[in-house]
Amino acid sequence: MDRLKQLKKMGTETLMTLAIIIVLFFMGVKIVRPTHRGLIERLGKYTKFAQPGFHWIIPFIDKMYVINITEQMVDAQPQEIITNDNLNASVDAQVYFRVMENEESVKSSLYNVNNYKLQIVNLARTTLRNIIGTLTLRSANSERGKINAELHNTLRNETATWGIVIVRTELKEIDPPKDVQETMNKVVKAENEKIAAIDYATATETAADGVKRAKIKEAEGSRQAKILHAEGDAEAIKLVNDAANEYFIGNAQLLRKLEMVENSLRSNAKIVIPTGSELVNVIGEMAGIFPVDLKKGREREKLSNED
Repeated sequence: MDRLKQLKKMGTETLMTLAIIIVLFFMGVKIVRPTHRGLIERLGKYTKFAQPGFHWIIPFIDKMYVINITEQMVDAQPQEIITNDNLNASVDAQVYFRVMENEESVKSSLYNVNNYKLQIVNLARTTLRNIIGTLTLRSANSERGKINAELHNTLRNETATWGIVIVRTELKEIDPPKDVQETMNKVVKAENEKIAAIDYATATETAADGVKRAKIKEAEGSRQAKILHAEGDAEAIKLVNDAANEYFIGNAQLLRKLEMVENSLRSNAKIVIPTGSELVNVIGEMAGIFPVDLKKGREREKLSNED
């Protein structure tokens, strides 16, 4: 009986030991995901850098700290900032960062700074107060890109030894007090109405200029037409004068009589022409559509008289 009890006791102790070993084994199992890196310490001293995968540590002796290396975001939280023109503005910003995945950077994020997320938030809030405190409310709203760039540069320089990289910073809002916002809205509305009035006046002036140019073109066209018409009349008169000089040299009085005959014929008036008049000879020659050579006509008449 005593032997049996002793065997049972030994079996129980063995089972308990085996159970403790199994529990300790599973307590020491650590799995590191691809999005994380691990730092293993033994009795408070850094011993190993844990890559993604399976790891086993000695329970109660070793300890693993897991660090997220993906891009993360912290909110700087809204705060009241007095601008350079003594106005209170509610300012909020977001900071995007990540821990670099190499061993030294992961160690720096754990050993060089205590709670880097909280530190980034406080540093961002302080930097925003320093930047916006030198700007007016209007310039702060219009220079968001400049504020983001200055905030990013300051955070990047201050966190250079923390093993993290500042990806970007985003200024979420710069909200003035309600009464100031209403006044600014009225100013913007007035400026927009002014711009609209200027655009309307410019459009009206442009239309008036167009009408003016059209009338000028029309007047120039009419003037040019009159000039061309006058030039045509002058050319016609010149041709008549040239014809008169060519066919009626020294017979201006006869030409005048011929014009009177033409006018009389148009008005159907009766005229009396002497029989031996040169005008009869001219009219007869014109009826045959040949010009009259007055000198030859006189010579023929003289010869006939001599015969």
